[in-house]
Amino acid sequence: MKVAERWNPSFFYLRAGVRQGVADEGIVTAPPMSKQDLRERAFRTLNQLPPFSPTLSRLLASLAKEDVFLKEIATIIEKDTVLTGHVLKLVNSALYARSGTINSVRHAVSILGLNKLRNVALSLSVARMWKMVKTPKTWPQGAFNLHSVATAVMADQLAQRVRVRYPEGAFTAGLLHAVGKLMIAIGLPEHYDMILATYQGSSELTMEEAEYFHIGCRHTELGAAALGEWKLPADIQRAVGNQSGGSGEEDGEMDLGGLLLVAHKVVNRLGVMIPACASLTEGTAEEVLAEAGLKEEAGRILLEFQNEFGAMRAFF
Repeated sequence: MKVAERWNPSFFYLRAGVRQGVADEGIVTAPPMSKQDLRERAFRTLNQLPPFSPTLSRLLASLAKEDVFLKEIATIIEKDTVLTGHVLKLVNSALYARSGTINSVRHAVSILGLNKLRNVALSLSVARMWKMVKTPKTWPQGAFNLHSVATAVMADQLAQRVRVRYPEGAFTAGLLHAVGKLMIAIGLPEHYDMILATYQGSSELTMEEAEYFHIGCRHTELGAAALGEWKLPADIQRAVGNQSGGSGEEDGEMDLGGLLLVAHKVVNRLGVMIPACASLTEGTAEEVLAEAGLKEEAGRILLEFQNEFGAMRAFF
């Protein structure tokens, strides 16, 4: 296919079964708006998201600190009764169970460790926030939560095994890597449906290309903007904004955005995906890990992922 054909609006609409200015065959076309207006409307979706809970705000703020103590994270969690209950339920699950019952967050810290405890708390807090968001009927909230957590767990597993810039941000970057898709679904529901129709109607386009065609920006840009507003570390913002791994490796270190891409591909191939949005590229999770230079460790990575994610998914 020629490049000129690929970016011809009529071609896009015909491939997707959509004609400009026409609502037929059950397909609703969105009202005419300029790409600039659409981008601004999508960015304003931030105002429709619920405010962070005090617990989530403090947990995210701790990511920017160089020195965070176990006691500090435990104190943050203890002030949230619901979160405390979930953390204790998880630490007493089969995955982490020790002799005797764990009755306090302070004790849970000694079992999980600082980073894992914070990761669990972040996952539960973010998922609870998303439940308060009003989304269109076509948006698969449950699958979105599971995919986000799975990508976070896998990104963290990878960051423990490869040299990557800002490895401590891998989990949070994975957890929030798809927030831009949620923003499109909330702020531009008609266009979200059109994006899906275009993506599903073409074997030539990526989801990001379909997004850019319809609204003039990609979900990765929206996600990075959201993380900037939330004042997350710049490394996490850049990773979410550039999940192509385009900057490659530097001094033997993998770009955090590239690591996110690997994690995203692996969990999709394990079947933990956002329906209709996922790339159905052939290949196995093992093959993706092998391409990332982790062939020898692939089995161990997938086993540890299944154990950790399996223990957490019950809360979503």
